Amino acid sequence: MRSRSDFFLPVRVLPPLFRRVFLQALRAAFDAGQLQFFGEIEGLADPQAFARLLTAAGRRDWVVYAKPPFGGPEQVLAYLSRYTHRVAIANSCLIGMEDGRVTFRWRAYRHGRRPRKMTLDADEFIRRFLLHSLPDDVHRVRHYGFLANVQPTTCLAACRALVAAQVPATMVRAGPTIKAPPVPHPCPCCGRPMATLAVWYHGQAPPRGPFWNDSS
Repeated sequence: MRSRSDFFLPVRVLPPLFRRVFLQALRAAFDAGQLQFFGEIEGLADPQAFARLLTAAGRRDWVVYAKPPFGGPEQVLAYLSRYTHRVAIANSCLIGMEDGRVTFRWRAYRHGRRPRKMTLDADEFIRRFLLHSLPDDVHRVRHYGFLANVQPTTCLAACRALVAAQVPATMVRAGPTIKAPPVPHPCPCCGRPMATLAVWYHGQAPPRGPFWNDSS
């Protein structure tokens, strides 16, 4: 596996790094009960079977194909931004349909946004349109973590409490005081939340990493 010295990513480092991050995400999703197994892979619902699968996958050599976009990151951002808050084509761009063919207007962004017309068979038009349709339960723009729409006020209050930050005066409103939710798994010494460094099952070798044993 070779690459130019000025390539934008270290090619030899990327496959094992991606493998580790991907397998860690799979393990976290499994522990959180977010994975479901059906049919021939139903047996992977067993923790030991799933652990053996991850161990076998971690011993394989992974190949990661990545290259910079031809026009740079600005071109990718400009392309994606056209679809974040609207559908692939607006009704105003549809000119007409005749003899099973759809005529519509579109803009050539690579040529000064000049408007053009195109006519396609109805089935081909629908095929291209459905390429821009997202599956169920998938959103084009989504906020995660404390920016999610689920109780954002409570989450922000908890974040400020954890970092001992004051609420800006412009955001203070008259009303009942919102208490921060209890800290999950608090440390008996400092009261801060404790993080799980690793989880492994009986018969499985501990994962690599800096772990400490509490002998108290």
